[in-house]
Amino acid sequence: MSESNRQERLYRIIFGADTPAGKGFDILLFIAIMASVLLTMLSSVKPINEAHGPLLFILNAAFTGLFTLEYGLRLYCTRRPMQYARSFFGLVDLLAILPFYIGLFIPGTRFLDVIKVLRMLRIFRVLKMAQYVGEADVLKNALVASRRKVGIFFVVVLTIVVILGSLMYIIEGEQNGFTSIPKSVYWAIVTLTTVGYGDISPQTNIGQALAAFIMIIGYSIIAVPTGIITAELGLSAVQKKARTCGGCGHADHSSDAIYCSRCGAELT
Repeated sequence: MSESNRQERLYRIIFGADTPAGKGFDILLFIAIMASVLLTMLSSVKPINEAHGPLLFILNAAFTGLFTLEYGLRLYCTRRPMQYARSFFGLVDLLAILPFYIGLFIPGTRFLDVIKVLRMLRIFRVLKMAQYVGEADVLKNALVASRRKVGIFFVVVLTIVVILGSLMYIIEGEQNGFTSIPKSVYWAIVTLTTVGYGDISPQTNIGQALAAFIMIIGYSIIAVPTGIITAELGLSAVQKKARTCGGCGHADHSSDAIYCSRCGAELT
């Protein structure tokens, strides 16, 4: 078998799923990804790591070797290896194996193990969900279009929490836990977003009344950015769907329409 035929066969198995070998490869890869992520999570549990540290290291090394081999085969069988290496999934593949090798040569880099969780992103490719990533453009366009409105909204919210936090600092004072204006602003943010950790709470009647006011306006404020982005999503969907007729100007056409529904002219 020539090298080109070997590369083509590997490409069908690794990148495709239209053959029994390709489906089997995807199933095994899916199992390996889930097992390696579970292994990374277990390694972060101190009692488990202390009791089974050597075994976890061996299993981690085995999975890393497996993913390294897979990454090398992907580079080998693709026609443009550098283009694949710079692609999104290529970078994810690389980042999924680098922490282990860095940890071998540089002690104290255990925190890089969390990067291994990026292997979860590879499930999108295994399940062939990457073809739907293009639909995320609608969400991206909506976020970009609403960035100024949302930005102004956050400035308004920031102004509100600074003012209310400063008022609470004056009302409650250090004796009730509001030891500084930044800490009082932190309390205002926690209260306004209805999180309510409870680590600081007002004790005076005026402070409690102000807290109740912040809680009430928090519900309405949280809904504002949701409404802004939702409106932009609807507008983006309409713009994506609509096609304007050059003859009569009618714009209410589906994306697959060929002729105008009003005048019958061909859509371009």
